[in-house]
Amino acid sequence: MTAPWRPAPGRVVCVGETMAALAPDPPRPLAEAEQLRLSIAGAESNVAMYLADHGIPASWLSAVGDDPLGHRVRAAVAATGVDVSHVRTDPHRPTGLLVKNPGPTGTRVHYYRTGSAASALGPGLLDGEPLRSAALLHLTGITPALSPSCRDLVTRALAEPADERPYAISFDVNHRAALWPDGTAPGTLRALADRADIVLVGLDEAQHLWGEDLTVTAVRDLLPGPRILVVKDGARAATAVTADGLCTVPALRTAVVEPVGAGDAFAAGFLAGLLRGETTPRALRLGHITAVSALKVTGDHGPLPDAAETERLLGLADAEWERYEARSGADDKAPRPFEVS
Repeated sequence: MTAPWRPAPGRVVCVGETMAALAPDPPRPLAEAEQLRLSIAGAESNVAMYLADHGIPASWLSAVGDDPLGHRVRAAVAATGVDVSHVRTDPHRPTGLLVKNPGPTGTRVHYYRTGSAASALGPGLLDGEPLRSAALLHLTGITPALSPSCRDLVTRALAEPADERPYAISFDVNHRAALWPDGTAPGTLRALADRADIVLVGLDEAQHLWGEDLTVTAVRDLLPGPRILVVKDGARAATAVTADGLCTVPALRTAVVEPVGAGDAFAAGFLAGLLRGETTPRALRLGHITAVSALKVTGDHGPLPDAAETERLLGLADAEWERYEARSGADDKAPRPFEVS
């Protein structure tokens, strides 16, 4: 199989809010926790950090408060090799905060981000660097839900026809129901996604937004615009729909420490594969490999396998890939298929 359409090589700019994050350590219900771990959490900066891990030049473009949490967020993203030189410090608005509450049925996330520095971002952000020299702009469906000005930012970015934009655009639907007024998400997210070059969406997410009986091909019928559509079917597989047709690659299996952040890691791995000129199956595999790195840690950003191991996994025969189990070493749970959400 030949390589699919891909963005021109160059810098990826990821635009969106990153918050400080508190989580029980070790993972347990918040009411039972004796100590909390401070980290950071943001879909777009997660993608930027994993792209940097893969050797892809990446910038994170956002705003933080002029407060200790904002300084921590900026430093943490910069420490991974991401360019943060264009992140604005807002002297009047705070840095957003989230608190994770792990439980037997999954992790609930509580947000404290209303009126945050990033919620004041607007379309003017698109006019300067680093976007003027970007090859790819990465957006998610979280940003347009933060405020009217954030929605204007994403809408303007996607307003030009794809062949007239100075850079390609990838869009991860990333539906966060709590951020959207009732009934507004389905139409808005579909319209935005259909104007991007590359779209990533979970099958369950698409079914929740646009119809519970949707299949991968039905999602494509709803989103005919993107050059590449990736539909992630939970713990089972991910399918890329390109001009060559459908390509499905099963998910790896691993013991899951925490699923939050795995979807962002998958997006970064897949985008890195495209930017390297990989074939569709190898780009999907790189997405799965990167997602495992997030699933093996309590935070959103975990270490990648070394380059030699990554290349070995990319080169496995299909049957070997399906049998492979990615060991976490974090606990004694039996390995199970991980979920990319």
